[in-house]
Amino acid sequence: MTRSSIISPIFRVSAQFCRVSAGFFRTSAQGLLLISLTNTSLLASADEIAATGVEDSTIIYPASFFQPYNPVSVNDMIDRIPGVSISDGGGGRGLGSGGDLLINGQRLAGKDNSPRDQLRRIAAREVDRIEIIRGTSSELAVRGSGQVVNVVLQDADTRASTSVEISTDRHADGTLQPGASISHSRQSGNLTAIVSLQADPQYGHEQRLETSYSPDLTATEIMTQSQVRDRMAYQASTVLGYRTGQHRMQLNALYGTSDHPVDISRQYRNPESSGVIASIEREPIDNVKNNWELGGDYEYEFDAGGNLLVLFIVNDETDNSVRERFLNDDPQSGAADRKSLYIQSNSRTRERIAQGTYSWSLAQDQDLQLGAERAQTILDSSLLIGRDSDEAAPSPLFGNLAPALNLSNLGSSVEEMRYEGFAVHNWTLNDRMTLESSLVYETSEISQSGALNQSRDFQFWRPSVDYRFNITNSLQLRATVARQVQQLSFANFTATANTDDNDKDADAGNPNLVPTKEVRYELTMEYRLPNDAGVVSSRFFLRDLEDQIGRINASANPDQPVSAAGNIGDAKRWGVYLDGSTRLGALGLPDAIVSSSLYLFDSEVTNPILGTTERINGRGRAQMGFRHDVVDWNLNYGFDYNHPLNGGERNIEVNTIDRTNGGPNLTMFVSTVLFDDVTFRLESNNTLDEEYCRNRVRYSGSAASGNISELEDACWGYGRKLALKVRKTF
Repeated sequence: MTRSSIISPIFRVSAQFCRVSAGFFRTSAQGLLLISLTNTSLLASADEIAATGVEDSTIIYPASFFQPYNPVSVNDMIDRIPGVSISDGGGGRGLGSGGDLLINGQRLAGKDNSPRDQLRRIAAREVDRIEIIRGTSSELAVRGSGQVVNVVLQDADTRASTSVEISTDRHADGTLQPGASISHSRQSGNLTAIVSLQADPQYGHEQRLETSYSPDLTATEIMTQSQVRDRMAYQASTVLGYRTGQHRMQLNALYGTSDHPVDISRQYRNPESSGVIASIEREPIDNVKNNWELGGDYEYEFDAGGNLLVLFIVNDETDNSVRERFLNDDPQSGAADRKSLYIQSNSRTRERIAQGTYSWSLAQDQDLQLGAERAQTILDSSLLIGRDSDEAAPSPLFGNLAPALNLSNLGSSVEEMRYEGFAVHNWTLNDRMTLESSLVYETSEISQSGALNQSRDFQFWRPSVDYRFNITNSLQLRATVARQVQQLSFANFTATANTDDNDKDADAGNPNLVPTKEVRYELTMEYRLPNDAGVVSSRFFLRDLEDQIGRINASANPDQPVSAAGNIGDAKRWGVYLDGSTRLGALGLPDAIVSSSLYLFDSEVTNPILGTTERINGRGRAQMGFRHDVVDWNLNYGFDYNHPLNGGERNIEVNTIDRTNGGPNLTMFVSTVLFDDVTFRLESNNTLDEEYCRNRVRYSGSAASGNISELEDACWGYGRKLALKVRKTF
């Protein structure tokens, strides 16, 4: 395939989107650029807004810049900076490159501790400055990020603050659920500490309507479903830091629990007599979820200029559930419910990771980092499925139903032991160009025990190059080429419960999965408007994937079709990210920020079930955001609008084909500071009552046969939610 044939679908997708509904976004993008350029002559001088370190591509926002906005936490400060976003963290292979957030120059030694959550716990009054780092250097504790945010706290002998937040969520069904959080931060000499407690309300009530049709499009059944999730997530965390001389240490700890029930109720009706309930299903689900994590780092700066950094993480997550289905075939006669299904799913995931690096300067314009990492990941899982059947004797381990041993997993363990060594070379080519090159070698062993006992070895080389060119002080070009290896989901190795299709109880496992390899090409242009007026950027990407993971036919019996995750061959992904963010000084609103984004994606892979060329991801989305601070009134308000571009990938199973489309989403908020610096914030979530809709086609036998047996149309949503939050910092 030629490069032009790869890139051209981007423009086809863009043209289709613009013809359908993007007139608004096209106009807003043009207006955004015009306002941005006009802003440069209307805003105050750069010295009054933000200091810029041109020589090292670092933009500095002093704490005084944020004072007029009355920020409570560091998150509030980040939201006032155009063109800045912070990733959620977590996931990935091992400790990785460290993300895009530093606090006092240190990365977060944790995977479950979200960066945004960390910033929410730090009071704004403790911040000295925020640095936006656009260059590369071995002095950074992270690498490979487009830009890095470094939050520098005040250096004081003694300081302390306590932040308290209480909240109440009101859902569409009238349910009220309170929440609360408290965090305390303190510095005493060289010791710093942050302690936080949180009760996060996560109630949800999903309403679903599904209509089934015969192949001739005659309606055959109407199903309504109510699913209530009564969940409150509790979390306790702490961060301890100590510095003395050339030594710097940090320890992070976290514990979370969110045990909760889910109650599902379904009613089935005949379309010809929709007022009469033909049958009822109830599914109570008991979930047990908890996790803990301990992480830390130690850093030593040598007199000669070298730097030693050691990090470690240990975490443990439990996710167990018991699901039972009770069926009433004749509710009109007052018949009793009978248990028809029992599914017990248990999993425990553990990680133990250690990484060490040493960095030093090779010359005035070059430095080198050498490192090694050891990572152990263990998944213990089981799946017990019982059915109302005469094929086997009932068993108490299977809910006093007949065991479905052909679908169950009586107990298995998957373990990966991985070692990697890496070298990272940074070269300042001149005062405007930098080049970061790295080489990683990893070797790993994946072993499995239980129903199958086997062990496999893998070795990979992962080179990368990151080139950055400051064409001007405001315009930067970034080009990246990197080979990566994606993390396998060990849950795919064994049978897992199917929670997406009521007619399927489980998906088969595949113990022979191999990791997906990819070569990633990216080209980014970023323009920062003068006087901190805004940022405009574009990022093009192309990814060549090898051993892509998708769905395959794992049926042992053609009369009992079952799907599993499997390697389906080579694939390609390509697209563009277009982002813009600017202050509205041209409209007389210098404290207002408007942002817009247009993301266009496409992809291709040969589907092994149908033999057709299919997408492996969505088509993208368009977004628009607005935030306005009315400084004189201590008030700010805004909205975030997200419009998905539907028509992306199809979910192709052995005997079903699905396509799910989402609707636009709108979040609005208004916040004010009253009384003694108490912040009140009112949010409207899912304001447009967004719904997801799915079209599912069922086939007799394989989907490749084209022999349709049933069609299903389903739509569902959670409704609108209002949230009131009250925050105070002492």
